[in-house]
Amino acid sequence: MASETPVVTAPLPSGLAAVEQEIARACKEHGRDRAAVTLIAVSKTFGADAILPVIASGQRVFGENRVQEAKAKWPALIAAHPGLVLHLIGPLQSNKAKEAVALFDAIHSVDRPSICEALAKEIRSQGRHPQLFVQVNTGEEPQKAGVAPQEADAFIAACRDKYGLDIAGLMCIPPVDQAAAPHFALAAKIAARNGLKNLSMGMSADFATAIQFGATHVRVGSAIFGHR
Repeated sequence: MASETPVVTAPLPSGLAAVEQEIARACKEHGRDRAAVTLIAVSKTFGADAILPVIASGQRVFGENRVQEAKAKWPALIAAHPGLVLHLIGPLQSNKAKEAVALFDAIHSVDRPSICEALAKEIRSQGRHPQLFVQVNTGEEPQKAGVAPQEADAFIAACRDKYGLDIAGLMCIPPVDQAAAPHFALAAKIAARNGLKNLSMGMSADFATAIQFGATHVRVGSAIFGHR
């Protein structure tokens, strides 16, 4: 999916302006093209009144954690503002795959065979092809979703060969109590050896570091919308 620098139609809200400035700085510092990094404005728990000023400023790519929450607010926003792109960045349950494929343009949490089966079925049935990211649990945290790093290669191969899924990239969320850089480096290494060009990594506290390690998608919520 093409990355876009926002086409500004109204003044940038202060949070979004600061994030855009930091993305531009990180890209320049690490010799990367700003257009190679997609900013996903994570709007989970925020209603249309908070989202509309961000849309008006030119931001077009948004992220949600839950299918049901997204269903409640995004169809009307998308109808009113054609061209919006919606990413599911939270865990996906198999029984929500039909709704997820229908609504989202990208799904960042492919991490187990049951999800692969459900997504493959719905992609065939609906004829929609959202970008798919395999979530890698780089910290091997038991409470967190994602494929263990040592199992990632085999899982990516199964996604492609067994389930016929077109995997666009990897997603990771480093442990909160550890330095993010080694986790971003590990995800980048796994992506490279599997021929994956997209890396969804980096949130409000560490997206500049993620850009250093090759992030193509950064998921920023509180720095744009404020604390929940």
